Amino acid sequence: MEILGFLMDGFRGALTPMNLLFVFIGCLLGQIVGALPGIGPSAAMAILMPLTFGVPPTTALIMLSGIMYGGMYGGTLTSVLINVPGEAASVMTAVDGYQLAKQGRAGAALSIAAIGSFYGGVASLTAVVFLTPLLSNFALKFNAPEYFLLATMGITATASLGSGSAVKSLMVGVFGLMIAMIGTDPMVGVNRLTFGVMELMDGIDFIPVAIGIFGIGEVLASLEDRKDFVVLKTRLRDLWLTAQDWALCRMAIVRGTVVGFFVGTMPGTGPTIASLLAYAAEHRASKHPENFGKGALDAVAAAETANNAAAQGALIPMLALGIPGSQSTAVLLAALLILGIRPGPMLMSQQPGLVWTLLASMYIGNIMLLIMNLPLAPLWASILRIPYDYLMPGIIAISLVGVYATSLSLFSVGITVLFGIIGYLMLKFELPRAPIVLAIVLAPLMENSLRQSLMLSSGSLAIFVQRPISAVLLLVVLTTLALPIVRHIRDRRKRNSFDE
Repeated sequence: MEILGFLMDGFRGALTPMNLLFVFIGCLLGQIVGALPGIGPSAAMAILMPLTFGVPPTTALIMLSGIMYGGMYGGTLTSVLINVPGEAASVMTAVDGYQLAKQGRAGAALSIAAIGSFYGGVASLTAVVFLTPLLSNFALKFNAPEYFLLATMGITATASLGSGSAVKSLMVGVFGLMIAMIGTDPMVGVNRLTFGVMELMDGIDFIPVAIGIFGIGEVLASLEDRKDFVVLKTRLRDLWLTAQDWALCRMAIVRGTVVGFFVGTMPGTGPTIASLLAYAAEHRASKHPENFGKGALDAVAAAETANNAAAQGALIPMLALGIPGSQSTAVLLAALLILGIRPGPMLMSQQPGLVWTLLASMYIGNIMLLIMNLPLAPLWASILRIPYDYLMPGIIAISLVGVYATSLSLFSVGITVLFGIIGYLMLKFELPRAPIVLAIVLAPLMENSLRQSLMLSSGSLAIFVQRPISAVLLLVVLTTLALPIVRHIRDRRKRNSFDE
């Protein structure tokens, strides 16, 4: 009851005219930034932080947090409509969302994404309010071995994505890890695979890879198939969710919330891993796993719910421990420090007004975003009525400008074009594209955690089975590797028995 009293005090603070205005500004900016490929919420928060100077600390944090979770909503638009994920957390949405758009169901994909994001955000925020002390203690049990196995699980789980070959998925994931090795060694400072090219010393970011493989690659492939140039003739009222759609997706939203929240509470993981694991979990739970990768609405629901739940679940380690749970909460942590506020176990007792007003504002912000997104889903989907001959140059322009805006480097634009060609070839040879981007995102966490684990154990691999949580995660990793083999053997036996 005491927590409810604090939360009511928070709503009284959040419902003041100035705070409501900054909630709306933050959500709107996050929505816009999320829809622009290449920028992302964390970069936008860092760029716009000077705008908060001179306003009260609580109001400043309200706006920055609005950009953080608003970006999760906005990233859905380009992922579904033009197959260009603005950030890594939207990659799994693009896999099935764009296929739904090509089938004339973009409105349904955007609607279920908005509903799932709202439910995941509100449920995760409620858990933050009531479970922060308990889950912050659990998060402290994660160390280098657990983070390595968690990242490895993200790579091995790619074998479960879609209905294609598990071997192909793992091969593409390994290729992504090889690309991630390009650059400067984070521990000893030695250049790796740069071949004397100075621009490669910082490595290859996931943004040009994702935009090239998904956006440019899809455009190049569409040039060969005139069917993709057909203008959608569907009516706006046909783009809403049906009762059958809701029945299909409601449990996916629940599962996505659970996965996203618990992944978000682990420092250093964030929405990307959450969306990947939720997608893989939903593929296992689905009654129609063969539709994944071909336009599964429940896959979009799971991924979008998980990334927003993780974005807000990441507040737990940031508020309770002073440890950022994601890139966006790292920027939020920097804002707190600039304002002279130190996150940690004493924050809720020393700054109760700030914390509870911030949490209450996030409830309001999620409602605002639902109102902004749900009615407009058919309107956004109507963009696909534009003839593809005219839409294609716009997709390429948005993609390349988004990449250039992140680095101000033409070299990054060249990398995007190169990976656009690679994405086209992957489509031609029916290779899954998501694992390569996810591997690039997870590789730094995977490499650093592995090396830290081996330093802690003086080179002994026993550290991965001596700790209870790491032993469980190792078992899960081995299971994700074994399941495709078991499935292959079972399918072969069925074929043999059918032939007989």
